Amino acid sequence: MPGWRAALHRAAPALGLFAAARLTGMLVMALWAWHTGRSPRALLAMSWDSDWYLGIAAYGYGTTLYWPDGVVQSDLAFFPLYPALVRAVATVLPVAGGTAGLLVSWAAAGAAAWGVFLIGERLHGRGVATALVLLWGLLPHSIVLSMAYTEPLLTAFAAWSLYAVLTRRWLWAGALAALAGAARPNGIAVAAAVGAAAAVEAYRLFRGGRRTDWRLWAGAAVAPAGWAGYVLWVGVRKGDPLGGYFAVQAGWTSRFDFGVGTFGFVRRVVTRPMDLGFTGALLITAAGVVLFALFVLERPPLPLVVYTAVLVVIAVGGSGFFESKPRFLLPAFPLLLPVACALRRARPEAAAVVVAALAGLSYGYGTYLLALAPMAL
Repeated sequence: MPGWRAALHRAAPALGLFAAARLTGMLVMALWAWHTGRSPRALLAMSWDSDWYLGIAAYGYGTTLYWPDGVVQSDLAFFPLYPALVRAVATVLPVAGGTAGLLVSWAAAGAAAWGVFLIGERLHGRGVATALVLLWGLLPHSIVLSMAYTEPLLTAFAAWSLYAVLTRRWLWAGALAALAGAARPNGIAVAAAVGAAAAVEAYRLFRGGRRTDWRLWAGAAVAPAGWAGYVLWVGVRKGDPLGGYFAVQAGWTSRFDFGVGTFGFVRRVVTRPMDLGFTGALLITAAGVVLFALFVLERPPLPLVVYTAVLVVIAVGGSGFFESKPRFLLPAFPLLLPVACALRRARPEAAAVVVAALAGLSYGYGTYLLALAPMAL
C-alpha cells in the first residue's frame, strides 16, 4: 500500500502509547509473578491454549486428550496459521517455541494497533484514532495481546483487511481476510465483511451502469479460503467433510446454540456465588453488546458493522467456556469507536482520569486473569 512511511509517522504517537500500555501491563504482571515465585515468561508463553499451539508448532497435529468424564479434546480445534508462524520463527531464530510464540504475538499486536489507527483516522481523524488504539490496549482483558495467543494475529489481519476494503483495495482485502480465516475460527467475520462490502459495491456499480472490476470478485472469492480450507481439511481427516470440524469443536463443548448456553450461564451467575473471572466475563460481554448498539447508531461503514456483528453473534450465541468470551471479543475493536469519540471530545483532565482508571483496571484484572484466576483464559 502506498504512503506507508507517512502512515507510520502519523501513527507513531498512538503506537508509542499502545506499547507503553502493554509493557506496563506486562511489568505489573511480572512483578506479581516474581513475588509468588513464578516465571512471567512461562505465564505469557505457556498458559492454557498456548500449550496447544506450541505443541502443534513443534510436532504437528495429532494430539487428543481423553478425559474420565468422556470429554475428548483434539488439537484439530486450533487453526494452523499461528503455529506455522511460530515454527517458522523458531526455525530462523535461535529461540525456543515459547519465545517464538511471544515474538509472533507481539509483532502482530503492533501491526494490529497500526491497522486500528488507520481505520480510526480514516473515519474520525488522528485524535480519535489515537484514543481508539489506546483504549484497545487498555481493555480489562488486553493481557491477551501480550501472550502467545492468536487474538493479536487475527486482529492484525482483520484491521488491515478492513482498511483495504475502505480504500477499495479488493485483492489486498481478500488475501488478508483469507489469512485471518486461517488464524482463528471467528476469523470468518473478516470474510463476511469483505463479501458484504463487495456485494454492495458491485450493486452500486451496476446501478451506475459501470462494469465491475475483476479485482472485486477475486477479493470476495478468496476471502473465505483460509477458514473454509482448514474446516474442510479437518472434515476430510475426520471422515466427514462438512461436519468433522464442528464435531471436533463439540468435543471442547463449543457449539453455536443461539445463546442458550449464554442464558444458562447468566442465570447461574446471578443466582449463586461465582469466581471473579466468571462475573468479569459476564460484565465485559454485556458491555460489548451495549457498545455494539451504540456503534451501530453512529451509522459506521458496512464492512465494520458486518465484521463486528459476526464477532458479537459468535461470542454471545456460542456455548462453552464463557470465561473466554471477552477474549473472543478482543478483535472487535470497532466497538470502542463511540468511546474513543467521547474521550476525544472530553476535557483533557477528564480524559486523563478515565485513561488512568482504565489502566488500573486493565493491569489489575490482567494480572488476576493470568496469575491468580483458576479458570481458563
